[in-house]
Amino acid sequence: MKEVEIYTDGACSGNPGAGGWACILSYMGVEKELSGGELETTNNRMELTAIIKGLSALKEKCKVKLYSDSQYSVSPFIDGYIYTWITSGWRLADKKPVKNQDLWQELVKLTNYHSVEFIKVKGHADNEKNNRCDCLARLEITKLQK
Repeated sequence: MKEVEIYTDGACSGNPGAGGWACILSYMGVEKELSGGELETTNNRMELTAIIKGLSALKEKCKVKLYSDSQYSVSPFIDGYIYTWITSGWRLADKKPVKNQDLWQELVKLTNYHSVEFIKVKGHADNEKNNRCDCLARLEITKLQK
C-alpha cells in the first residue's frame, strides 16, 4: 500500500456560521492542497469534512498518517470510543444521539477502507502544514463572506 500523509483543519466564523476546511495530501514529496467551505455550518463539521475530503481524494487503498489539531475529530479513533458509538446505535453514554452522525458514518467507512493512523497535533503552533491548512480554511471563509 502507498503511504500518504494528510494534514487537515477546519475553521468557522461564528458557530454556527460560515466555515472552511482544508487538507494537504503528501506522497513521496508531492503535495496536493484541497479546500472548500459552507455558508452555515459548525467548526466540528468543518474539522470532520476536512478529514473526509482528504481520505476521499485518495484514488486507491492507502496507509495514511492523518494529522489534525481537532481533539473532537481524532479522540474517538485514538481512544476507541467510536466503536462504542457504533455498537450503541450512535448514542452517547447518556443515550443522546451523537452529533454529526452523517459525517462520522462517512468517516468510519473511509477508515474501514484505508489504514488510518490518527495523530493529534498542537493547533496554531509550529507545525507548518497544520498552519497552512488553517490559512486555507480561513481563506474559504473569506470567500464565502464576500
